[in-house]
Parts: sequence; C-alpha cells; structure tokens
Amino acid sequence: MAEELNELVDNVVNAEDTEEYGKVINQLVAANDPEEIALLLESLPVVQRLSAWEHVRQPARLAILLAMRHDARETIIREASTQELDEIFQGIEAEDLVELAETLPNRMVDRALAVMDAKQRDLFKDALQYSDDCAGHWANYRLLVLPVNAKVRDALRLLRREIPDHADTIFLVNRMGYFTSAVEISAVIGSPEHINLIELADEDCVAIDGNEKVLDAALKVEKSNFSALPMVDAQGKLIGRMDLRTACEVIREHYEGQLMASAGMDEEEDLFSPVIKSARNRAVWLGINLLTAFAASWFIGLFEATIQEVVALAVLMPVVASMGGIAGSQTLTLMIRGLALGQVTSSNTKALFRKEVSVGGLNGVIWAIVIGLVTYHWFDSILIGLVIGIAILVNILAAAMSGIAVPLALKKLRLDPALSGSVVLTTVTDIVGFVAFLGLGSLILV
Repeated sequence: MAEELNELVDNVVNAEDTEEYGKVINQLVAANDPEEIALLLESLPVVQRLSAWEHVRQPARLAILLAMRHDARETIIREASTQELDEIFQGIEAEDLVELAETLPNRMVDRALAVMDAKQRDLFKDALQYSDDCAGHWANYRLLVLPVNAKVRDALRLLRREIPDHADTIFLVNRMGYFTSAVEISAVIGSPEHINLIELADEDCVAIDGNEKVLDAALKVEKSNFSALPMVDAQGKLIGRMDLRTACEVIREHYEGQLMASAGMDEEEDLFSPVIKSARNRAVWLGINLLTAFAASWFIGLFEATIQEVVALAVLMPVVASMGGIAGSQTLTLMIRGLALGQVTSSNTKALFRKEVSVGGLNGVIWAIVIGLVTYHWFDSILIGLVIGIAILVNILAAAMSGIAVPLALKKLRLDPALSGSVVLTTVTDIVGFVAFLGLGSLILV
C-alpha cells in the first residue's frame, strides 16, 4: 500500500507543470478508489493539493471528500466557491451530510439541506438527535425492509431492485416500524415463494441501540456473522443499520486516535496543516512534559552532593530511567488495548496485576544481574554494580505496577489513558528510578 501511494504521489508531482496534468489526475481518479485518492491528496502540500483538486471532475468529488480526514478536507472546503459546493451537494444523502457537516460552515449546511428532498432532510435531523459518539449519529439509511408478514415472493421482488452495499439481510418490522427479526438473503434464495419470511428468520441477528457508543456498536458488527446489523431507537423502532465498512472505519479511527493521542496529537490533524496550528496543538503537551521533566530534575537535585561525590552515578542514570520507561510502556500498551476492547474488568484486575508484577519481577531480576555485571566490569566497583542492579529491579517493578494502576486511575477520572497515560507513567518511572538509584548511592557509596 505504501509503495502504491508513493507511486501515485510521484505521478502527480512529476506531471504538475505539464499540459497533461489534468489528464493524469482524472486517470488516477478513474483507476483508484476514493479512499486512495483521498490519501493521495492528504499526502500533497496544501498548494499542490488544491491544484490537483481543481482537476478532479464533479462526479468523484463527494466520495473523495467523505474519505478525507477533517483537517485535510477543511483546506479544500475553505477554498471552494459556493458554486462548487452547491454542485457537490446535488443528490447528497443524509448520512453523507452528517459526515461533511463537521467541516462545513452552518450556512453551507443550510444550502445542502435546501437541495435535499424532504425524506433526506428528516433523516439528517434524526441523526443530529444523537451525539457524534453515539451509533445513531452515524446510521446508514440504505437498507432492505419488509413487513413481518411478508413472504418469500415479496423478498424476491425487493431484491430485484438495487441492493445496498454490504447488505446480506432483510429486516422485518411490524406495522409500527419496530424491528422484529432479520432474514439472510441466502436463506431467501431457493425457498418456496409462499413461505412466510419470519420462518426463515435468523435469531443471531441482534439490533444495535442508537444511543450505544459508536465504538461498542462497531465491535458488535465486527464480531457478528453479518455484513450489517439493524439499528433501533430507544423504543425499538428501526432507524437504520451499521454496516461492516462503517464499523471498520470506526475501529480504525479509534486505534489511530489512540496512537496519535499517546503523543498528544489529534488523529484528524493534516500532514501539511499550517505551522501555527500544528505548533499550537502540540505546545500543550510539550508544556506538560516540561513540568514533569522539572519534577524529575527536582528529585535529582536532592542528591546533588551524592552525584558530585560519585560521578559514575550521573553516567548511569539514563540506564535506570530508560529500563523503567520501556517496561512501563509495555504494560501500559497492553492495558490500553484491554480497556478499549472491554477485556479489563473489576473481576480480573487483581489477576492481571499479579501477572504483570510477576513479569516485572522476573525481568527485573534478569536485567538487574546483567546490568550489575556490566557496570561492575565498566567501573571496577562491586558496590556501584549492586546499587544499579537493585535500582533496576525496583524501577521495573514500579513500572509494571504503574502500567496497571495509571490507566485504571485515569479511566475512573474519565480521562483518556491513551492521551495522558504515557506522560504520567514516564514521570513515575523517572522519579522512582532516580530516587531508588541515587538514594541507594547515598546510603552505600557515600
């Protein structure tokens, strides 16, 4: 995938100043999926991105915009004329406008609503009743629906029309529109036409509550045996569905968000966003990191006399901090994944804590011996080797315990462990490691 993207970027850049530029752009658009073109545009500096966008023909524009990240999409929308946007809005559906509305000015949302038919406007308003972290906000309204008393012949007639993407089931509703059951299309094909569909219903198809967290809903779809699951409101009325494509996007964005959040960044940040904006977004976490660094430095300052007395301690301090940091990050990563998947609960936390402490203890002993021996041969001092060995053991154990405790504490405080866990953990392991190492040095060496 990376090599293919590199090739696309090179093709665009090399053709930019030629007469064939527009032709090259449209050939790429025709030969690649909207997601690939969106990634291509995101990979170009803003000026080149806007230049390439001018040559993208109208029919492909909406799908490409929908596939782009918010910040990158915003650079295009901000420069687009009202006429261009009006052309994109022609035939737009409710779920697409829900996605675009996050980066559109309110006046442009109103213009898009004005060209929608009444049904799509109502669906858009229904979606806005749910917050953007709820499944109902992202409902797909293209679905196959029949009344609960329908027969196989009715289903076959329905299937002769256009079948939505990722649709492998027909949802059955009662006269009030409440979801009752689902029938797989594969079960319909070949069945006698007079049979009631309810007789072919699959009991394993469970509905998603529109008020459910969108990530939880996506994980349900991913784990189901269906291409899509029905979505209902609080009363059980069918409002739409969540298909496998949407579920995969939600899950991918969630884990990508966690990865970016671990560095204090937003997953929607544009690769070529303005310098001031990028600097502002990152400055907060640089400041927080500076405070934690000063905290660690203050603890080091408490042992200034010891360091002056035994210079070897200053040389070896990074080893202690680094080992603790790595050990802690391993446990923290495991915990964040477990919390995200719902694997970590109050019933298994103690067992997980014992396991991680045991792993930390075993690794601590092994690496304490290794580093102690290396230090002994380096500085020709058994005592210095003993000091750093004990400090390594203590810090790795502390890192393991912190890797469990920190994300659990942050979750209770309703803070994202992926966003601030690494900062807190690094502070803890640095301070524990330095205090253990320099404190032992003061007691044993001075």
